Amino acid sequence: MSIGETTYDRINDYTAVKISLARAHDIRSWSHGEVKKPETINYRTYRPEKDGLFCEKIFGPEKDWECSCGKYRGMKYKGMICDRCGVKITQSKVRRKRMGHIELAAPVVHIWFFKALPSRLGALLNMKTTSLEKVIYYQDYVVINPGDTPLKKQQLLTEEEFRAARQQYGEGAFEADMGAEAIRKLLTDLDLVKLSQELRAELTDTKSKQKRKDLINRLKIVEAIRDSENRPEWMVLDVIPVIPPDLRPLVLLDSGNFATSDLNDLYRRIINRNNRLKKLVDLNAPEVIIRNEKRMLQQSVDALFDNNRCKRPVLGSSNRPLKSLTDMIKGKQGRFRENLLGKRVDYSARSVIVVGPSLRLHQCGLPKKIALELYQPFIIRRLKELGHA
Repeated sequence: MSIGETTYDRINDYTAVKISLARAHDIRSWSHGEVKKPETINYRTYRPEKDGLFCEKIFGPEKDWECSCGKYRGMKYKGMICDRCGVKITQSKVRRKRMGHIELAAPVVHIWFFKALPSRLGALLNMKTTSLEKVIYYQDYVVINPGDTPLKKQQLLTEEEFRAARQQYGEGAFEADMGAEAIRKLLTDLDLVKLSQELRAELTDTKSKQKRKDLINRLKIVEAIRDSENRPEWMVLDVIPVIPPDLRPLVLLDSGNFATSDLNDLYRRIINRNNRLKKLVDLNAPEVIIRNEKRMLQQSVDALFDNNRCKRPVLGSSNRPLKSLTDMIKGKQGRFRENLLGKRVDYSARSVIVVGPSLRLHQCGLPKKIALELYQPFIIRRLKELGHA
């Protein structure tokens, strides 16, 4: 491989994209530094703020072969790290691929796994989505370990019921918690092999069609997690990735105003709430205030991942919901269909249909190129069967 060759030049080496759960360890390994401040750029100098959402130390220099403070300039310093500003001397295009991360002061649950239908978390824990939401958003307690008390595991308790139970049975008699931490404890306690056996046994005994359908759906999710190398507790996040700054740009307009990606606002909300929660914990604030701040942190992370699924989506200046990471991926203008799969017209072959002298009334001709594109997987499979590929 030549010196000038990078990941961008070797993009065709990739044959597939696999989407799976990411551990906190994985997210930290992708990252080049922790984003600690909500600031983007300095509005006097127009340079990125240190430890902010556009930090050059984390994401790379804005100008090719030049550090932030200007001490080192030119290709002769390639690979050096400036002792003054900490920026590595390299090309500015690394700002398209370098990621950062945010260390969360409290764990949060990924919205895709409890709000999407069918709810993956609901299927694993055999809980309704409404019950899950009450626990995740700090409304109700969930019993994690009932101990010797008559309480049942995964039973929901309101604040009053929890206090009454603690008074009746004693403080250490049972374990109950709320929020993402409680969900994580329940997921960690899951034995997927045992759960799979129980579901199969229940499936053979049940006669109800609806119950069979629900059990099959649960079993599919359990087996899918068992077959993959994922763990259920990875659905609860301690750290979230910050995507490269060139994928969420901040542009200076001719009018002097700035146009920015909605993602920057969503990240800023998370950092502000996260920093505030850290301060409240350090100050030993009352439990009710900390709980409220944790709920707000959960809501801000939900908005980042999928703003449209939130009960009250975060609105922009023009009163429209901000575009989240899910909106960037899904749909016709999403990353997959717009950029990665080629042009949509490659699959539609829109053209004027004309009669052919050799065609019957119920037939129409198809260009070879389009036929090849449409039936590509089948053609490749046949070529492999014949030993030509």
